[in-house]
Amino acid sequence: MALSLKETFYISHGSPMLAIDDSIEIRKVLKSWKNIFPQTPSAILIISAHWDTRVPSVNIVERNDTIHDFYGFPKPLYQIKYPAPGAPQLARKVRDLLQKSGFSAVEEDRRRGLDHGAWVPLMLMYPEASIPVCQLSVQSHKDGSHHYNMGKALSSLKDEGVLIIGSGSAVHNLRELVRDGSTGVFPWAQEFDDWLKTTLLQRRYDDINHWDKKAPQPKKAHPSPEHFYPLHVAIGAAGGNPTAKVVHSNIEMGCLSYSSYQFNEVPGSCSS
Repeated sequence: MALSLKETFYISHGSPMLAIDDSIEIRKVLKSWKNIFPQTPSAILIISAHWDTRVPSVNIVERNDTIHDFYGFPKPLYQIKYPAPGAPQLARKVRDLLQKSGFSAVEEDRRRGLDHGAWVPLMLMYPEASIPVCQLSVQSHKDGSHHYNMGKALSSLKDEGVLIIGSGSAVHNLRELVRDGSTGVFPWAQEFDDWLKTTLLQRRYDDINHWDKKAPQPKKAHPSPEHFYPLHVAIGAAGGNPTAKVVHSNIEMGCLSYSSYQFNEVPGSCSS
């Protein structure tokens, strides 16, 4: 029987170049993941910003294909394969838990593999590609509370040794990226990243759920919210009023934040 887990995570995966570029700081953290988090999960549920659907959807496959859902990057990126086994039993359990919690429409995708928001961090964290992986979509037309409640519905999966990871970027505005290294961090990006850190560490999760009204310049930090909502799922899945811990923090290309967090359930606490 798998040991239960207490932690969930939000990983900022940033650029697909994370897969091959050693200059990206968080790459070192992810490559040493098994030293930080030595317990081998029974399966992984990953919520990626790059699967955005009308209703919550899970992929039910026996073996995950590697989706190269990006353009104009170096050829070696397109040659990477991460053939992790699928987790169909977990996918069905995710579907059932969501439906029992009021998400009446949950769709099953029997073809989709792992997009780069899933396989890029996972290939660094678990390079053997031996742990079964299920992916869950986000709904960018919904709000933070919707995604928090999705996570809350899935929190019991940790008791079965399932590692729940939200994968996005803490600040994500591709229109403002500076790719030639000619600038530091934009003040508005730093302000949002600092607000996020302070708010998480103070466990002000209602403010996180209503980030579009509480955070400084939310539309500048996230012109569309799909890279932020995996955070809400990770928080909800931690259970109750979890503690937050910084796993990594830095901003590159002016406004691409790699800030990442760990959430630990607090026994006996109540949900926000």
